[in-house]
Amino acid sequence: MTNLLYIGNKLSNKGKTVTSIETLGELLKAEGFAIETASNKVNKVYRLVDMLNSVIKYRKQTDFVLIDTYSSSNFYYALFVSQLCRFLRLKYIPVLRGGNLPNRLKSHPKLSKLIFNNAYKNVAPSLYMQSSFEVLGYSNLVCIPNSIEIKNYPFKIRNIDKIKLLWVRSFSKIYNPLLAIQVLKALKDKHIDVELCMVGPDNDGSLEETKKYAEKLNVKVTFTGKLEKEEWVGISKNFNVFINTTNFDNMPVSVIEAMALGLPVISTNVGGLPFLITNEVDGILIPPNNVEAFVQAIIEIKNQPEKIKTMVISARKTAEQFDWNIVKNQWIKLLK
Repeated sequence: MTNLLYIGNKLSNKGKTVTSIETLGELLKAEGFAIETASNKVNKVYRLVDMLNSVIKYRKQTDFVLIDTYSSSNFYYALFVSQLCRFLRLKYIPVLRGGNLPNRLKSHPKLSKLIFNNAYKNVAPSLYMQSSFEVLGYSNLVCIPNSIEIKNYPFKIRNIDKIKLLWVRSFSKIYNPLLAIQVLKALKDKHIDVELCMVGPDNDGSLEETKKYAEKLNVKVTFTGKLEKEEWVGISKNFNVFINTTNFDNMPVSVIEAMALGLPVISTNVGGLPFLITNEVDGILIPPNNVEAFVQAIIEIKNQPEKIKTMVISARKTAEQFDWNIVKNQWIKLLK
C-alpha cells in the first residue's frame, strides 16, 4: 500500500470552498492509497505549523507528500513544507493549483527553484501550467488534469427565452466577481430580461463588496453563499448561461462542471481557459474585464439556439475526458 501525506487547505467545514485535498484525497483513498491530510486550521500561522508537524509526525510511513501549491500567500506553505521534506529526505510532489503561479516563478525565481527543481515530480493540472513552467526551464513535470465524476452531472440542453446567468466561484478579487454585476447592469440597460445568481463563499471580503456594488448599481442579484456540490448542481437546472469572470485561472473545476451539465459557458480568455475551451466550439472566450464583450456573447447565445445546442454537446464531450475513471490512471501511474 502506498502511503500519502496530502498538504493543503482543508477548510470546507469552516465555510470555505471544498478543495482538492478533500475531493482528490477521497478519490485516491477509494483507489487503495492510505492518506493523512493537513491542515484544517483557520489561522494561517497555526495552519503552517500543523502542516510542518504532520510532515514530521508521518515521515517514517509516508511514501509521497502531495502539496497543493498556490500563487498567493499560500505559496509559502509549499516553500516551507517542501524544504522540510528535503531535509527529511521525503519525496514531495507539488500540485500546481494557482492560476498566477507563472508570474510567481518570475517574481520569486530563487524560492521557486527551491520548491520545484527539487520535487520528485511537479503535477500540472493543465497544459497551460505545464507549458508555463517548461518555458522557464523546468522539466520534471507531468500533466494530470483536475477531474470530476461525470455521473454526478446530468446533461441538459436549455432553452434561453429569458437569460438566467449563473456564476460559481469563491468570492476573491482574482476571480473578479464585480464584473458579473457590471454585465448584469449592462444587459438591463439594454432592456434585456435577465437575472443573475452568484454561488460561493467569501474568501477575501469580496462577497460583501459585491453585494454593496449590486446595491449601488440598483440591480437584484441572488447570493446563495456556499453550497454543497449537489446543491448547486441542483439549482443549475434553473439557469441557462454560465459566466466565468476571472482575471487569473488554471483549470477551474467549476467550468468543467458547467460544461458537463450542458450550460453554455462564457469565460474570460485567461490562464488555462483556452486550453480547456475551444472558442466558438465548446464555449465562448472573451477578453478579461470586458463588459461589452460579455454582453455581446450573451446576446449571441440567446439569438443562436441551434449553434448553442451544438456547442454544449461538444462541451459535454470535452468534460467527459476529465472523468475520474480516466484521470485516475495517471495518478496511479505516478504514485505506484
